[in-house]
Amino acid sequence: MHASADVELVVVPGPEEAAAAAADVLARSARAGGSIVLAGGTTPRRAYELAAAACPDWGSAQAWFGDERCVARGDPRSNELLVRRALLDRLAVPPTVHAVPTELSPAAAAAAYDRALRGVRLDLALLGLGADGHTASLFPNAPSLTERDRLAVAAAPGLPPPVERVTMTIPALASAGRVVFLATGTDKADAARRAFAEPPSPATPASLVRSARGTTTAILDEAAAALLPIA
Repeated sequence: MHASADVELVVVPGPEEAAAAAADVLARSARAGGSIVLAGGTTPRRAYELAAAACPDWGSAQAWFGDERCVARGDPRSNELLVRRALLDRLAVPPTVHAVPTELSPAAAAAAYDRALRGVRLDLALLGLGADGHTASLFPNAPSLTERDRLAVAAAPGLPPPVERVTMTIPALASAGRVVFLATGTDKADAARRAFAEPPSPATPASLVRSARGTTTAILDEAAAALLPIA
């Protein structure tokens, strides 16, 4: 375990160990009845499977989505579908799930999610890291990076699949008591260096997201951490 100026770095040998570390954080928060922001994408899938096995009762927890693609809930591109298959459907007692209302237009869905988030005290935000430095659907140099009032906004496609999205904003994610990034693989090494070892920049949105009231952790395997200046 190491620390940069504002991020605790947890470096483990490989993807399975990274998934296990993230699963432990998720299970602890679920047991505590936390409000948990879940990431989409393929990287956290194994962490969700392990978290469901470790803590099958999430009944006192609340589940939110850091971002969502504006597709039907049964669409294979849906983050909610991935989370349901890897985590929610495996639980004996599921959490209260706050899904993005993708049946609405992107703007209307974002406005509805913004309203739902008002007054919510988020305990944990699990985030991924794209090879381009994006996190959630906050893409490099996007207008959404300057948003300071809304907690969720519509976002244009930043990378495939080419669909509109709804994303939590930096203020929403930063409000979480703990922000945890999960990244594995050599293709994430340059992004990890820019996100966790260089000054914040809109060219690397993940570098802009830090917990405003708690801790920020990056769980990386050795491949993803290869370019970090770790003592």
